[in-house]
Amino acid sequence: MLIYLLAGVSSLLFILGVVTDPRRFSNAVFLGLAVTLLTIGLIGEAVKAAPGSLAEAIRVALVALLVTSAGVLAAYLIGNGVRMVRKEGRRLGNLLSLLAGLGIVALGILLVAAISIGFRPLTIAAALTFLVVTYFAFLFACFVGYGFLYGLIRVRERLDYVVVLGSGLIGGSRVPPLLASRLDRGRAVCADQADAHARLPILITSGGQGPDEELPEAHAMAQYLIDQGFPADHIVREDKSRTTEENLRFSKAIMERSVADYRCAVVTNNFHVFRSALLARDTEIRGQVLGSPTARYFLPSATLREFAAIVMSRKLMNLAACVLLIQQCWVTIW
Repeated sequence: MLIYLLAGVSSLLFILGVVTDPRRFSNAVFLGLAVTLLTIGLIGEAVKAAPGSLAEAIRVALVALLVTSAGVLAAYLIGNGVRMVRKEGRRLGNLLSLLAGLGIVALGILLVAAISIGFRPLTIAAALTFLVVTYFAFLFACFVGYGFLYGLIRVRERLDYVVVLGSGLIGGSRVPPLLASRLDRGRAVCADQADAHARLPILITSGGQGPDEELPEAHAMAQYLIDQGFPADHIVREDKSRTTEENLRFSKAIMERSVADYRCAVVTNNFHVFRSALLARDTEIRGQVLGSPTARYFLPSATLREFAAIVMSRKLMNLAACVLLIQQCWVTIW
């Protein structure tokens, strides 16, 4: 009963968190805890209720399912990583899915070796590694699951602004497909607002000039919108920012100067939505974040990169959690 009580408490905290502000990572964790605890409880009940042979068969099936799922995931990530390298180059950000797939394989080899050899130091190392990996895998599952749910948010209230975040130019001046997807979604949001409220919001293009760019991203973004027929007098350019946090902070300053109690929507690619929402909450942006489509092959590495950025932004908390887990595991083993 305790596990169901904990699942219920986690569900309640999840609901309260979403109602007060959906832009919280704790919402993702509470949802993950609720689903995990409920699943463990139901599986435990099924094993207890089954006859001895059937209970053992359920256990074996669960282990086989976990091993098979891990193998399929590793193969997919490695294959995707190879495709990413071929299409996007060998930058670290493009190698993440490949490295994650190889990491799963390496962990599997370590666990098999520890079980087969029976060497105690190796067993301890494998157990501690598995524990830390499981912790981050849980957080990643929470991030992906809740991020998907958050991405389903639709804006129905009247907006004063739509902010489109920059993502870099190609050839120093041209809008790439990734950024065009954001701009097209921003334009569509403005059109929906005009239909629903008979009023076109101001669209802010947000992005500064990189060292390899001929002009600020905001200007190239604005020109793209004008070429698509969007009215130039409804575009404001924020051309100083270099990071997502600066995109939001500088755009917020522009909005507050004109409308103190403004409402806005922020537009970025779907893989970037949840982290942008977390940053929007941190910078006290008055609005939610909406996503635009991304090429499927790009999603695994991009999602892993976003998750890594969130982990690093909360590195002390995650380090403390890992130390606590390792300490408890060490005490149990010894």
